[in-house]
Amino acid sequence: MQRLAEFTLWWQGVLYRDIATAMKKVRQMRKIALISLTLAFPMVAHAEIVTPKVLVITMFGEETKPWLENLQLPKRIAVTGLPKSAPDVVCNEDLCVMTTTMGFANAAASTAAVALSDKLDLSKTYFIIAGIAGIDPSKGTLGSAAWADYVIDGGLFHRMATSEAPAEWKSTVVELGAGVPGEKQAWGAGTEVFEMNKPLLEAALAASRNVTLADGETATAYRALYSQPAAKDKPGVTSCTTISADTYWHGAGVATELAAHAKVLTDGKADYCTSQMEDNATLTALSRAADAGRLDFGRIAVLRTASNFDRPHDGQSTAESLAAKSGGFGPATQNAFLVGNALAEDIIAHWSRYEAGLKN
Repeated sequence: MQRLAEFTLWWQGVLYRDIATAMKKVRQMRKIALISLTLAFPMVAHAEIVTPKVLVITMFGEETKPWLENLQLPKRIAVTGLPKSAPDVVCNEDLCVMTTTMGFANAAASTAAVALSDKLDLSKTYFIIAGIAGIDPSKGTLGSAAWADYVIDGGLFHRMATSEAPAEWKSTVVELGAGVPGEKQAWGAGTEVFEMNKPLLEAALAASRNVTLADGETATAYRALYSQPAAKDKPGVTSCTTISADTYWHGAGVATELAAHAKVLTDGKADYCTSQMEDNATLTALSRAADAGRLDFGRIAVLRTASNFDRPHDGQSTAESLAAKSGGFGPATQNAFLVGNALAEDIIAHWSRYEAGLKN
């Protein structure tokens, strides 16, 4: 019996030592696994926050392409909420580029996703919205670049068919809450008008005024069909008002109504020249982010370059004008980069001037 008891005690000791040894090995293996995970996925342990000096916002792939082809942008940041076709913000140390995809809904959703992302610190970032547009032939020509002083929503108003409007009306656009065309709106959404920061606008013009712009033989031949001196001229850099609308409208009739709409909303200050499909939506998202303390709304510049005229030339129907191959698309996408990048380079090269913001 004594030997049996001694054997039992010996066996229990062996078991306890083996269990302790096994538990020690388990703890060691867990530590090794955690270290391995940290080494394999350092972003999990130390998430990097990107702080660009400039964020370029484009609206579709062909607008983005020149930025990707001409700049080194090796860093890719996946941002939740961006579209599947453009899921990343691409960056270098100073500048990032994002693509919203087209139209108001996409522009607002994508811009909000980036502006509110905790992967970027945009508190001192300058935003350059750079895309193509239609242009009034009395204000510019194919390939011309226009920095916006005002950005006007071309959809927030009442409208009826011409055939149903009173005969004495010269327009079918009636401001929200108003009774007749030309009367100021009685109520609104609060996103109808954005006035851009004048000192930044002046800086953009100064940085880009002497940029050599792209042009083409087809665009040269097409602009010669127009009678307006500005349409016949070579492309240049200017400033004027841009109008945003989801509807890709075309023709002198609609253009005239929307130009008048812009003047009513700004007490005659807006001088319409370009039309596009996103900017009020993009600016609304950025203004919400500014209200949340995420960015400075005074650091936004809006650039549009002319890919087409917004109306036909003499002897051409509006339908023919809409379908025409004017040759402006290629120069416009190139010039959005050339002109926009001139401002970006100025901001980066003279950061000591820009860092605190440009104020009146």
